[in-house]
Amino acid sequence: MNVHVSSGGWPALVLNADFRPLSYYPLSLWSWQDAIKAVFLDRVNIVASYDKAVRSPSLEMQLPSVVSLKTYVRPSTHPAFTRFNVFLRDKFVCQYCGARDDLTFDHLIPRSRGGHTTWINVVAACSCCNLRKGSMTPNEAGMWPSQMPFQPSVQHLHRNGRLFPPNYLHDSWLDYLYWDTELDP
Repeated sequence: MNVHVSSGGWPALVLNADFRPLSYYPLSLWSWQDAIKAVFLDRVNIVASYDKAVRSPSLEMQLPSVVSLKTYVRPSTHPAFTRFNVFLRDKFVCQYCGARDDLTFDHLIPRSRGGHTTWINVVAACSCCNLRKGSMTPNEAGMWPSQMPFQPSVQHLHRNGRLFPPNYLHDSWLDYLYWDTELDP
């Protein structure tokens, strides 16, 4: 069984105390080392394990594939404004032409014109569209985003995140993940 995910093989899915993932996108994963450390610090319960063990002179332990926190972590109600979250809100698509490559930020009201870097003034844009729009307003450039920017809720970002399942999902994780490919992209 080859379970290596990029260079961090044998990751553990991290669930909150209510058995929901701490995050869908990016998926809440810990390295096997961090998961074992949390077990020994009595911060998590092991829910499922891989068929692989680590050994020390005095101990053998199956690598956890799913862990749940012992203490409930209250989810954030307001997502952080980050480049990644803007792209996630905008479904990793240029809001001007629909391209999916080479995404950047675009300020509807350019910073050079007093625009701020906020949820309601920034959209995902490919480099070509961003350069073409330059320091013009959407009206001046004749370029309007397909979706006007807005401040998303955490639920909105989670819903969008489910549209982009990770490249790798271990079988032991599937009961705790709800990837709905039928959602409206």
